[in-house]
Amino acid sequence: MFDLSGKTIVVTGGGQGIGRGIVQSVAEAGADVVVAGRTAATLEESAAAAREHGVQAWPLVSDITRPGDIDRIVAAALEHNGRIDCWVNNAGSARNEDVGPLIDTREDQWDAVVDLNLKWTFFCCQAAARVMRDQGGGGSIINISSRSGSQPCPMTGQYGAAKAGVENLTATMAVEWGHHGIRVNAVAPGVVATPEHLESGSMQTEGRRRRQIESVPLRRLGRVEDIGPLCVFLASDESSWITGDVIQVTGGSRIPVGYLTYMYRVTQQLAENEASPNGDQQGAEQPA
Repeated sequence: MFDLSGKTIVVTGGGQGIGRGIVQSVAEAGADVVVAGRTAATLEESAAAAREHGVQAWPLVSDITRPGDIDRIVAAALEHNGRIDCWVNNAGSARNEDVGPLIDTREDQWDAVVDLNLKWTFFCCQAAARVMRDQGGGGSIINISSRSGSQPCPMTGQYGAAKAGVENLTATMAVEWGHHGIRVNAVAPGVVATPEHLESGSMQTEGRRRRQIESVPLRRLGRVEDIGPLCVFLASDESSWITGDVIQVTGGSRIPVGYLTYMYRVTQQLAENEASPNGDQQGAEQPA
């Protein structure tokens, strides 16, 4: 079961984190893979590890926010194996400088996050679908969303909005492209402790990790190895009657820690405002 031998799979953002885990999982299942992303060194490392499973893997330095680079990804897959059986849209993020309350969000902060996570994800889907339609036999498109797409996302509201858009588009594309045999699904991870987050991102502090774990019924953070196997299933023939779905991979967590943290800080600031001589109410809008 879940044998991907003979299939060609594209993974964007495949050089590190969840994307690298997906590359390794599909390679272990027998797929050849185009590993697309921005950083040559990490792409080559990911591709080299994939080749250890006896498959072909081609690193391709590319940026999906450049239309010509999407065309290059398509061309690379077709040049090497003549078809695209599955396309995984993993590329996406929110920069530290784009984090903040929505009331203060600038247009450039909105565009940077929404364009990467929604606009260019769609155009990758479109490019993949056109190939799958023209080659015959259909294919599988997998969009990596986030639990932020279905839950409040304070301090990164534009990221949550973009992921919600991805999930809605996933359902619509599944309907429009189903008669071509193209399946479109989304995977929505919870908090995954990637090496990058543990080294320099939001998970580097013990207190932050502990608060996250306390909100997860299975009592641990996600690992990159938790996401790849689901993508293998969705890329395989065994999932041939599944489309338009969003599958949560969260360890059972239903309440985002960011929400709880935000409300705690608002409560603190309101209490401080009440205790202050001037009763300043401005701080409640912008928790530290």
